[in-house]
Amino acid sequence: MKKPTVSELGIDPDALDWQRSASGEGAVEGAVEVAFVGQWTLLRTSGDLISVFDEHEWACFLDGVKKGEFDRAAS
Repeated sequence: MKKPTVSELGIDPDALDWQRSASGEGAVEGAVEVAFVGQWTLLRTSGDLISVFDEHEWACFLDGVKKGEFDRAAS
């Protein structure tokens, strides 16, 4: 299955229920946000879309986060 773009999903990213990694109201610089649309997970930071993940890719990404694979990128 080819991974769709947001436009191919036919959704308005601004209408999604985004879950933010940081607390507070409004845009938070560098905050990572995710939204779930059916089998797809959308990831963005500071309001800019980064990627669309399928269920397997999202599970692998979360596994990598839990194992610290991205810690160096955060410093």
